[in-house]
Amino acid sequence: MDLPGPIHDFLLVFLGSGLILGGLGVVLLTNPIYSAFSLGLVFVCISLFYIPSNSHFVAAAQLLIYVGAINVLIIFAVMFMNGSEYYKDFNLWTVGDGVTSVVCTSIFASLITTILDTSWYGIIWTTRSNQIIGARFDK
Repeated sequence: MDLPGPIHDFLLVFLGSGLILGGLGVVLLTNPIYSAFSLGLVFVCISLFYIPSNSHFVAAAQLLIYVGAINVLIIFAVMFMNGSEYYKDFNLWTVGDGVTSVVCTSIFASLITTILDTSWYGIIWTTRSNQIIGARFDK
């Protein structure tokens, strides 16, 4: 799909924000049904990432398999379980939640630091391979 630059960038930002919000919804929502629907949003956004790269069959297959089968299976399994078990002895904050928050925040901070410190314009994989292919055909 040949999209103009600003539309392509907007699409990537929109799908990326959908992935981030859906992932946060899976982790942070306490109701398992809402968490399963957030997982469905993540699956839909991942499958829509294939469309700008002209992989329409992969997008359709991923949409049918993950959203149509796996996510529906998860929702049915959660609905068959007794919903009152999730809210018995519900503590708002535990020690494990604190440790997990610290570990996840430190990993996130290190990833952001690595992304910001990397010179992405120095990576020339595609131009180097094109030069090698062009040099072989020029002979």
